[in-house]
Amino acid sequence: MSFSREVKEELSRNISTSRHCQIAEIAAILSLCGRITISDKDQYSVKVHTENIAVARKCFTLLKKTFNIDTEISIRQNVYLKKSRTYTIVVKGHEASIDLLSAVKLLDQDGDICENMSLDNTIVMKDCCKRAYIRGAFLATGSISNPNSSYHFEIVCATMQKAKELKGLLDRFQLDAKIVARKKHFVVYIKEGSAIVDALNIMEAHVALMNLENIRILKEMRNSVNRKVNCETANLNKTIKTAYKQIEDIKYIERVKGLSSLSETLEEVALVRLDNPEASLQELGTMLDPPVGKSGVNHRLRKISEIAQDMRQASLQ
Repeated sequence: MSFSREVKEELSRNISTSRHCQIAEIAAILSLCGRITISDKDQYSVKVHTENIAVARKCFTLLKKTFNIDTEISIRQNVYLKKSRTYTIVVKGHEASIDLLSAVKLLDQDGDICENMSLDNTIVMKDCCKRAYIRGAFLATGSISNPNSSYHFEIVCATMQKAKELKGLLDRFQLDAKIVARKKHFVVYIKEGSAIVDALNIMEAHVALMNLENIRILKEMRNSVNRKVNCETANLNKTIKTAYKQIEDIKYIERVKGLSSLSETLEEVALVRLDNPEASLQELGTMLDPPVGKSGVNHRLRKISEIAQDMRQASLQ
């Protein structure tokens, strides 16, 4: 089961105890994946389409619990994708449909369907209702990528107006949601891992939240270890490269003038470096008599390199 399905499965079992929150959640589901049909006799019916059985079950439960509406469920198998099924929840009775649409504010005072079935702000006056609406929107058309590979949370909207309404609700909880056009739809998305954790908390998907946090901790630890290893490797390569250059300079002086041409302190550190090509500056310092600190060893080796460079330039003149 994908992480997105795990989240929806958890959310499908979360039934708000407050009727106003139940209405807000149903409003989101109807707005994003609902359809209203009107017969030639002006009889209303409501349909909700989803490919997720958990969402179908949640919608069925909410309609029954909130409005005591009996619904019909049909299942259609995709001929080409055998594992793909579409579940349709149908409210067929005209009066039941009117009651439902009026409660979720998708009908105006004249009984006409609101333009684009957009959100009525009176549905989400309370923070708990905002949470419920976001939860319903995610159940309807949302998805989350596998956090092991990337962080991406999105909810697909049919119109820019719906996308802006949803982004406005997410912004109320200080989530940095953005909108992007994708083909004929508008996607409200979040890509920051910590913000996605907050979104799961807002929707009350606490089990999924803990799973995501565990993955984030492991990834951060792994990245931290990789950074340290890369840093240590880079430092080691730099040390080896520097030591190789020092030995090259010492051997050049030895061939041209001999190490005895150096001062006593420089000759001593040169011989120690030749005998210990892989030693660090600090280790070289402990081998000298008397011992010398890291900066002192570095100063002497740098002086030797300057002498070797002067000798090379002189040989070219």
